[in-house]
Amino acid sequence: MQQSGVPYFSQWESPGMTLSVLAEGSQALRSDPLWRHSGAGTIEEYARWAVNVCGMACLKMILAARGEIHPTLELARACTAYGGYVVNEIDASIKGLIYAPFVRFVAERFGLGAETMTGVETSAIPDLLTKRRFLIASVHSGIRWPERPPPSKGGHLVLVTAASNETIRFHNPSGHDEASQADVRLPLAVFDRFFANRGISVEA
Repeated sequence: MQQSGVPYFSQWESPGMTLSVLAEGSQALRSDPLWRHSGAGTIEEYARWAVNVCGMACLKMILAARGEIHPTLELARACTAYGGYVVNEIDASIKGLIYAPFVRFVAERFGLGAETMTGVETSAIPDLLTKRRFLIASVHSGIRWPERPPPSKGGHLVLVTAASNETIRFHNPSGHDEASQADVRLPLAVFDRFFANRGISVEA
């Protein structure tokens, strides 16, 4: 399985910050020296949003594959206008990514054909990728350590770029090192332990 050729972007502007975020929470992102590249207006806005934008990082990678670079938080704001995120100003929580509004957003703003997928068997992913180029897949974030059994499935999004009957390849927006970030390859059976059987198929 070759390299994907799809540009990689982390959901943090400094891709090496994952372990700090795991240890300290979103507060760690206040020390990200590249935060302005995100499109955030303030460091506080960046720290609040960056932990929630794995889906926007996946979209950023899809758009970059066709030569367009968009700041991650600009994508998040635009998606929020479609209902793809629900922001609670009382407790500062952010809910999302919500799939159906996202599908409308990428169709109208970028001309991307996309479809919400549920009940997807892991073994069906290779066939899905013959119909559309990408699958934004819901997995447990612990997939960065595939040797560790996950406590549950889903809650994090990765960009699947290829799959065979034995192996899957993906970009992980919150990988903690190069090996767990771009063009990660895992046996399909290992991916299955983390995969929540849902996601969004996208044709760029």
